Amino acid sequence: MRMDITDFYDTFFEEAEELLADMERHLLELDVDEPDTEQLNAIFRAAHSIKGGAGTFGFDILQKTTHLFENLLDHTRKGELTLRRDIVDTFLETKDMLSDQLDAYRNGDEPDQEAFERICRTLQQIALEEIGQDLDGGAAAPPKPAAAPKEPEPESREADGEAGEGDQLVVALLNVGEKDRQLLVEELAQLGDVVAQGGDESRYEVTLASSVSGDDIEAVMCFIIDADQIQIRSVGNDQAAQTEELAEAVKSADAPQPKPADEPAKTAAGKAAVDQKAASASAAAKPKTKPKAKSGGESTSIRVSVDKVDQIINLVGELIITQSMLDQTVSEMDVGSDGALLNGMSLLQRNARDLQEAVMSIRMIPMDFVFSRFPRVVRETAGKLGKEIELVTEGESTELDKSLTERIIDPLTHLVRNSLDHGIEPPDVREAAGKPRTGKLILSAKHQGGNIIIEVIDDGAGLNRDRLLSKARENGLPVSDAMSDDEVWQLIFAPGFSTAKEVTDVSGRGVGMDVVKRNIQGMGGHVQIMSRPGEGTTIRIVLPLTLAILDGMSIKVGSEMFILPLSAVLESLQPAKADLYAMAGDDVVLKVRDEYLPVVAVHDALDVPDAKTELTETIAVIVQGEGRRYALLVDDLVGQQQVVVKNLETNYRKVPGVSAATILGDGSVALILDITGLHRLSRAKKERRRPERGSHSLEVLSDKALSDNALETSS
Repeated sequence: MRMDITDFYDTFFEEAEELLADMERHLLELDVDEPDTEQLNAIFRAAHSIKGGAGTFGFDILQKTTHLFENLLDHTRKGELTLRRDIVDTFLETKDMLSDQLDAYRNGDEPDQEAFERICRTLQQIALEEIGQDLDGGAAAPPKPAAAPKEPEPESREADGEAGEGDQLVVALLNVGEKDRQLLVEELAQLGDVVAQGGDESRYEVTLASSVSGDDIEAVMCFIIDADQIQIRSVGNDQAAQTEELAEAVKSADAPQPKPADEPAKTAAGKAAVDQKAASASAAAKPKTKPKAKSGGESTSIRVSVDKVDQIINLVGELIITQSMLDQTVSEMDVGSDGALLNGMSLLQRNARDLQEAVMSIRMIPMDFVFSRFPRVVRETAGKLGKEIELVTEGESTELDKSLTERIIDPLTHLVRNSLDHGIEPPDVREAAGKPRTGKLILSAKHQGGNIIIEVIDDGAGLNRDRLLSKARENGLPVSDAMSDDEVWQLIFAPGFSTAKEVTDVSGRGVGMDVVKRNIQGMGGHVQIMSRPGEGTTIRIVLPLTLAILDGMSIKVGSEMFILPLSAVLESLQPAKADLYAMAGDDVVLKVRDEYLPVVAVHDALDVPDAKTELTETIAVIVQGEGRRYALLVDDLVGQQQVVVKNLETNYRKVPGVSAATILGDGSVALILDITGLHRLSRAKKERRRPERGSHSLEVLSDKALSDNALETSS
């Protein structure tokens, strides 16, 4: 059975994406005045690896682009090309082009030919202007299509004095099982003629007559086995001389080399020199790639589809639900004397919890996955705005659920660009205010209880309260001078709200901040803003660590059971008549330590029958949502428990005031309440029945409460 090389496309795409991400990081960190040799070598190796894989899989345009880019990088690391900021910008543009080409091949499409030709002309032009030659020794036009790795050109090779049937290579497979070895030998047979083979599992050698380079063979093999499981050497008529030349080339590959006074003509000797140069570059790259594979430990990591991980998480969730059902069943049985059963249930509960935590940790990835994208965003945005910005990241190792990291990127990008445009002042303005010309933007992440706190902090001018209020009035928003700073800052999230004096390609259209807030709320989080005039602004995003498992508090209203996210619960108390105050309409507030909190009766908002309506007989649960506190009135507190979150909108439909659902131990479904949505639902219901005022049960208040109608406080 012949192995299908397309089986390894996904592996190539994933590894190429990682290489491009590393390439961008190194390019952004480069000091153009004193470039670090190791960084230049790392960028070169990334392009070289992608080129090898692209050639192996037949992705011609990607191979040609990386070929040109690799040659230009080779001149750079040898000191023949002096870096400038605009050249690094072109390298970053090339990296973007490679990403686009990679995405096109992943989707089964052909990359944009016009964009490909444009980037080729740009790279060739840099080579002609900076080093006096093009990247292929010819004209500056886009390179002619190179032969695919499986299509040798025996005639041209004979003209250069090489064997027409191709070179002979010895490919050694180390510690490869018999089944995998057979597949690999079959794949090698597609790359040339197998002349001889033999050995054992520890070392099995295949002699191959092929015009495919050892680099390309290694590139395809490394998508199947580890790099340290393959060794390739050539066998020629003068093997000793070739080995000695290669060793010398490896020694000098990374050292800057002066340009020769007289370039060799395009003869057989010249062609050999070019081939030797490519071989030496590859050889120099190989030792540097070893530590990467080694650092993770041998065979200590595997690539697993996210769908498979999600399936495991769902199964563990079902296991937790089943365990809760067993717990409830046992608790209702008279098994006081059956110690073995009780011990077994306790052990099952502990093991189920450990299993759930272990499985959940698989989906957790460090925030560096998110933060690593922003050096590029800050660099380009600051360049457009003519500002000098220093980016500082903190807490990169803080972990968050993979699904949330992917969804937080867009909102965070908008907040960063907003801070750069509206927050941090231009250098001259900062200098006039006694600040450093270079502004500072800090991205930080940290855990706090069951949440992750992500902050975007700038040392800019801060928010202007008067300007925000003035703009809000222009937009017809209901505002007053008595509003607290926190409420004024939240105005920037109103739809269509913008204080920008002019629209730029960065911001100013009033589009996006409302979407940012809505997206964060969709992830079960909220946004807080702290600002001080002249000192800067902090935008804080509070998110749950995961959306799959929730620590909740069970509450009872009537005969219905509901779940409150435990992270939102602050305290609970029995409301006293003296602390309840009637407001305009039928709104009620509860005084808790000199703070007046809006009262939300859960039974009223969700139309739950047979619930307690006398306020002093209920329990007030003080909760926090979107930076505001509310008093939820419930009948009873049942207890704390961990629940498996089920998406209600996917399985049923969106329900106002409810964020999700779960299955309890008795098999019944309980709704997980959305604090802010519940408050909005309650307010909307009260607004609809304003004409019916006088019939609502919440008006059963003390005489003192009714006499304090005029109390001025915002609900």
